[in-house]
Amino acid sequence: MATFDNLSRYRPYALAALRIVAALLFIEHGTQKLFGFPASQMQGSLPTLMLVAALLEFVGGILVLIGLFTRPVAFILSGQMAVAYFMAHAPQNFFPALNGGDAAILFCFVFLYFVFAGPGAFSVDERRA
Repeated sequence: MATFDNLSRYRPYALAALRIVAALLFIEHGTQKLFGFPASQMQGSLPTLMLVAALLEFVGGILVLIGLFTRPVAFILSGQMAVAYFMAHAPQNFFPALNGGDAAILFCFVFLYFVFAGPGAFSVDERRA
């Protein structure tokens, strides 16, 4: 077990990797709504609520990606994903695997973790501290 304890020194880098990958995946949801990339089945202008969600996903995702204002932005994004789950997914079916809400749940809790853990290594927040 002592071997695994040595991995703790890499915690800030693992946290940064989680932050960066989660942000890139989240940005993709915003670009899909805003720019139709990657290709989306949404056509025409977005309803106001979807436009707000798209802007949060795109701009918030970029801020989390670079690690700027990570904690407050992650708090907002976590809340956005909770609302998205209960508004769009939960009414369809009780089970997340069937209602398509598993990604929303994961994003919600990953962002909530960033609120408490901070951005990790390679972040603007870290440089500013």
